Amino acid sequence: MERVSSYFLVLALLLPIHYLMDYSSAKNDINTDRSSLLALKSQITLDPQNILTQNWSTEASVCSWIGVTCDSHYNRVTQLNISDMGLVGTLPPEIGNLSSLVSLDVNENSFHGPIPPSIFNLSFLEVLEVRNNSLSSSLPLDMCKHNLHRLRRLRISYNEMYGEIPSSLEKCSQLEYLSLVNNTFTGFVPTEIGNLTKLQELYLGVNKLTDTIPKEIGNLRNLQELWLHSNELSGSIPREVGNMTALVRLSLGNNSLSGQIPSTIGNLPLIELQLFSNKLIGELPSSICNLTSLQALVLSNNTLEGTIPQCFGNLSSLVIFNLNKNQFRGLIPSTFSKGCSLESINLNGNKLQGPLPKSLINCGSLRGLDVGNNRIQDEFPFWMDGLPWLRVLVLRSNKFDGNMSLLSQAKIPFPNLQVLDISHNRFVGSLPQRYFKNFRSMIEVNETNLSNDNAFLLYVEMRLTLKGLDQLLERLLSAFTAIDLSSNRFSGSIPNSIGNLKILKYLNLSHNNLIGNIPSSLGNMSELESLDLSVNKLDGEIPNELTRLTFLSTLNLSMNNLVGQIPQSTQFSTFENDSYVGNLGLCGVPMTRKCNKENGHRMQPKEDGEDDEYGFIDGFGWRSVVMGYGSGFIVGIGIGYIIIRNGRPRWLVEFFFGIGYNNKKKKRRSRATPTPTRRRT
Repeated sequence: MERVSSYFLVLALLLPIHYLMDYSSAKNDINTDRSSLLALKSQITLDPQNILTQNWSTEASVCSWIGVTCDSHYNRVTQLNISDMGLVGTLPPEIGNLSSLVSLDVNENSFHGPIPPSIFNLSFLEVLEVRNNSLSSSLPLDMCKHNLHRLRRLRISYNEMYGEIPSSLEKCSQLEYLSLVNNTFTGFVPTEIGNLTKLQELYLGVNKLTDTIPKEIGNLRNLQELWLHSNELSGSIPREVGNMTALVRLSLGNNSLSGQIPSTIGNLPLIELQLFSNKLIGELPSSICNLTSLQALVLSNNTLEGTIPQCFGNLSSLVIFNLNKNQFRGLIPSTFSKGCSLESINLNGNKLQGPLPKSLINCGSLRGLDVGNNRIQDEFPFWMDGLPWLRVLVLRSNKFDGNMSLLSQAKIPFPNLQVLDISHNRFVGSLPQRYFKNFRSMIEVNETNLSNDNAFLLYVEMRLTLKGLDQLLERLLSAFTAIDLSSNRFSGSIPNSIGNLKILKYLNLSHNNLIGNIPSSLGNMSELESLDLSVNKLDGEIPNELTRLTFLSTLNLSMNNLVGQIPQSTQFSTFENDSYVGNLGLCGVPMTRKCNKENGHRMQPKEDGEDDEYGFIDGFGWRSVVMGYGSGFIVGIGIGYIIIRNGRPRWLVEFFFGIGYNNKKKKRRSRATPTPTRRRT
């Protein structure tokens, strides 16, 4: 009994001392945390929202500061979230003294300089997020050997980091998310990364990684997303990717990968497959038809060949279907069924033949169709003009023919069309006036049609002729509008209704057989930036209404039969002579031919300082004079030769060569005439 009493007595004496020691230790620890955060604050050179400036005060408890979270039991800083505050500055090494830190998030700021190595010594750290700053340093090669064993999420994307990816990352065995995308990391993808078996998302794209994709990557059975795009990777796609049975997104585009697409890719539950801009060859594996959940297929810019499998028309979930810039041949799949989800079809730059499949009418969500630069033979697809969301239709450089002026069935054809390119085909007849009257997205601004186009806009890739140059368009803005009907066999006049297209930016009707005047209604197209009517048979004067086109930066009216004075305005003064060459009846700036002020006819310009008395008679230019002199010279030489040869008229010969010239000539002829020989028998 006495021993029990003594125990409680000792315990009663020691407990206050114990709690006093805990309190003192906690107080020292929180002071260390406060000092570390104040060191961070001192490195901030810009705090646009004054959050740290006003709130991180020494008079308040550090646990009450904005962005700071403390553990309620030990009163230590466990989370620091100062993301998206617009902060500018550096990360001090003192941040590594936050020894209880579990989560550090400084995403979406403008921190620069290195990531302090002390951060990688935080043994309790589970989340490290420094996305979208300007941090510049290499990662410690031993970053995961001694600490960071609890790290689950590492996000250092969109910075200026460099050096190799440490192979010691395999020791961060709890990693579920790893993103180093959009830096300048070099070297190869470490094979040890295949040991991170808990990894679910891996983003290493947009760096300078070289060598091959390690086959060990197939060990990542829990991986759902793999992004290695935009590096310098080479070699073939390892067959082992087929072992990643949880993978739903695979992006290996914009590398130098070669060989064939492995058939094991059909084992995956992919919803997105991007292999664009590589050196892949061969036919598509038949197993690709097993990807029944596929939403985006982007295989563009390779050397793939063979026919396009018909099964693609049956993939009801497919939204993006881009196979452009390959060597595919044969027919476009014709099995697009009702409920088709396709928004973008890009088959440009292949060797496809046959007609456009009319089953495409089942794809009511279609935003863009580009089948340019193939060998397709068909009439214009009037049956498509009822597609309510179609924004891009490119049929250029094929063998389309027929008359486009035929009436279509749709009451309002192509209501949302922004880009129509049917250039370099064989269309005949008059221009499609009905379309000019009803292209609503070229007549008035309509922003409501952009609400559901995010997927389509993400994969836009078109090559159009803009301002006389072939340009690659990788983004479609709501304000972008273009019509290109050039290099066909259209005839007749340009209809006045074309002036309805008030927000059209690019119009190309060149290289056709158009006649008549340029309609003055073109002056109503107030957004027009480029106008090309060259190589037609247009006549009359250039309408002054075109001077109202203040945004016009490219004009080509060359090789027509235009006459009269070129309109004068600030905008027109920027166009060179090339804009008008081949129109013999035009005059005025910038051409060298001046105009008669009274009637607009051209007259020969005089050299500076030249007197009127030396001018040519009106109507005779220097070309006419040169032609006259040239013809006279040739005729004179011919007549002179005949006179000398024949010696007649005698008085003229004697005037130039002296008396007796003819007698001397006759003697020379007598001596020169050989004596005929007797024929031997």
